[in-house]
Amino acid sequence: MELRHLRYFVAVAEEKHMTRAAERLGIQQPPLSMQIRALEQELDAQLFRRHPRGVELTDAGLAFLDRARVILDQVDRAVATTRRTARGEEGRVVVGFTSSAPFHPFVPRVLRAFREVAPLVSLVLEESGSSELVQGLHNEEIDAAFIRSPVADVVGLTVRPLLEEKMLVALPTGHIFARRSSFSRSMLLPLSELAKETFVLYKRPGGPGLYDTIIAACRSAGFSPQVGQEAPRIISTLNLVAAGIGVSIVPASLQRLQMDGIVYRKLEDMPQLTAPLILACRHGENAAAVQRFIDLVRTTAEHI
Repeated sequence: MELRHLRYFVAVAEEKHMTRAAERLGIQQPPLSMQIRALEQELDAQLFRRHPRGVELTDAGLAFLDRARVILDQVDRAVATTRRTARGEEGRVVVGFTSSAPFHPFVPRVLRAFREVAPLVSLVLEESGSSELVQGLHNEEIDAAFIRSPVADVVGLTVRPLLEEKMLVALPTGHIFARRSSFSRSMLLPLSELAKETFVLYKRPGGPGLYDTIIAACRSAGFSPQVGQEAPRIISTLNLVAAGIGVSIVPASLQRLQMDGIVYRKLEDMPQLTAPLILACRHGENAAAVQRFIDLVRTTAEHI
């Protein structure tokens, strides 16, 4: 039995007439009648009662019609799903991100755009550290990741720098640079002014990251920073700053996270004191939905 036999049977059952069913199917009436008789022989059951002006379903035909429609519907759904998946219109994409990445407008912007262009794709979001996200890519647990640090193990991965954003200093509200009238919000604070401060920094295990960028920038400004506390997540540094434990240098987009007890100040421009936003994904990705997401991210970044 072939699927076409089921389609022939359903057409005849719905039209209640061999000639009209043949016209609907685009075939001749005699071959259609032969196919229906062959189907009845295969099933060892009479499906239709033949009348001069048409056909009528038997009880066996009625029972078979319900099942045939279910089978054809499932096949049609499977074909449609397969085609949508092949076009990247359906499927599943797991996107990872570090805790600071979503605060840059770029990330929610591309996630929202992908939702709009691919509403049938299941978009799963996972937050973790950069090293864990990279490992997740290698283990095929996630499909793409927005990270902040260079990737040490790039074998099998494609790493795309998307943008660079400035960094600023986060100060406790009672800090002299936060309240001193001689510093207006529009004035830039030289990094060297923080030489005597205690720093709270996020140290990424497993390789260079923003921690190293900040240390290098401080040394370029003429001092080695005194690190009083290392936080497990970059967002955690802000909680420690708010508690008065020290100051921190964070990507500028984190000022969108308004927290009690913190004042943000802009720093004088230093070329090396920037925070990258990077997209990491597997090289040669063949899942259409994932590739569609990657293409959208790349295209959006090109128009920033």
